[in-house]
Amino acid sequence: MPKRYFKLAVDMSVKARWSLGMLADLHGREVDDPWMFTDGRPLPDPGRLTLPVTNPGRAVDFSYGGIATPVVHPRVASVFAQLAPEDVQLFPVAIEGQPEPFCVLVATRLIRCIDDGACEEVQVWTPEDGRPEKVGQYRDIWGLRIDPSKVGDSKVFRTWGWHVALIVREEIRDALERLCASGTKFTEV
Repeated sequence: MPKRYFKLAVDMSVKARWSLGMLADLHGREVDDPWMFTDGRPLPDPGRLTLPVTNPGRAVDFSYGGIATPVVHPRVASVFAQLAPEDVQLFPVAIEGQPEPFCVLVATRLIRCIDDGACEEVQVWTPEDGRPEKVGQYRDIWGLRIDPSKVGDSKVFRTWGWHVALIVREEIRDALERLCASGTKFTEV
């Protein structure tokens, strides 16, 4: 049976949910390169991290901190650690008001697998856009679809050219749904 894949995102429909700010060190200095957590590559240990709550509300199991950096409750982190240890890194992060540390979830694989023809719409940067450093790169994608034949054995990864997409294989989605992990939204790709 073919493997199925899902984009994992934050469920913004959760009412009264919290919002998290930018990742910082123990002294409150924001992380120099917050994009490194979504680049789809292994990272050196960033040291002790903290995360402010910018909008108090209900804590959820899956959130974004800073610039779309996945932040997960320890029980969600354990799913990733057990089912995809070769595809992720988990860095503890102290969140104000939380008795236990959450984790920053880093997908360590970046895979060139977007199926442009199967997506609803793909926009790329052109010379007319005035951003020569981006010409030919993805500008926006609607209805993301991937080519599973290009994924190999990866269970968690970022898509090359469109790092905002965090993709999980079906067994990860199923485990998180069995856990009733709050804050998760899955869209088949």
